[in-house]
Amino acid sequence: MAEEAVAAPTQEPGRALDADRPSVSGLKRIGFIALLFAASAVFLTPFVWLLSASLKARSQVFNRDWIPDPVQPGNYAEVFNQAPFLSWLGNSGLVGVLAAGSVTISSAVVAFAFAYFRFPFRNVLFGLVLATMMLPGAVTMIPTFLIWKGLGQVNTLTPLWAGNLFASAFYIFLLRQFFLTLPRELFEAARVDGANYIQMFRSIAVPLVRPALIVVFIFELKASWTDLIKPLIYLQNSELFTLPRGLKALVDAFGTQGGEGKWELLMAASVLVTLPVIVIFFLGQRYFMEGIATTGSKG
Repeated sequence: MAEEAVAAPTQEPGRALDADRPSVSGLKRIGFIALLFAASAVFLTPFVWLLSASLKARSQVFNRDWIPDPVQPGNYAEVFNQAPFLSWLGNSGLVGVLAAGSVTISSAVVAFAFAYFRFPFRNVLFGLVLATMMLPGAVTMIPTFLIWKGLGQVNTLTPLWAGNLFASAFYIFLLRQFFLTLPRELFEAARVDGANYIQMFRSIAVPLVRPALIVVFIFELKASWTDLIKPLIYLQNSELFTLPRGLKALVDAFGTQGGEGKWELLMAASVLVTLPVIVIFFLGQRYFMEGIATTGSKG
């Protein structure tokens, strides 16, 4: 019997050459990472310059050198000597936590009511709540001030956060969308087991939308931390200043127009104001990104 010839596997022309080339998806990934690095560098450049300027001597603050020579870390100690910075930091922390916590809880309660309960004119009422976002803050600024003045709360920290006890239209909308994605059968089963509405909200709804609640908390904490308008309107005693209001006072005292031109101290104070926000973001980054991803998948 004739010996059968074993056919060698054929290879398509150019296959071996294509195997050595990076895949198209790999090139896209490299390009995307390079784009992220470039965007990160653009966004970090102002902060890096601020950090560099805060470590320079007064005469070198606005030069083109990125590396201070000599390095003067004493600028940060001088900030605490020139102003009650620790008091301002404590006021900002207190106001930020109270504002973020109160608006998160109140908005979640209202959003759960809009998502779960069925009542007449529910959509109309929800539309009116959303319509309040169309009102500029300047429209309600004077009436709100007169209310707090009538209550004797001017020159206190209360007006900076107590308004958040009445929820926020944007956060109500955001949290309502999350609550609507929860299966209604979960709540019906809890009702059969004897749970009341408060128990359903606390034990079922809140744990399932925790990423969204953390997103709301971080958003409002950042907004409160950087708010300057309310402290300018309500605070008169320097001991009650928050960090943005205190930084404004330092600009008035150390700026070039009527001040002493101590820009190195202003840069150091600006770094101290910015760092807590960065730290808070990194501490809550995992929950924050989880909430953003969940928003995208459920929207």
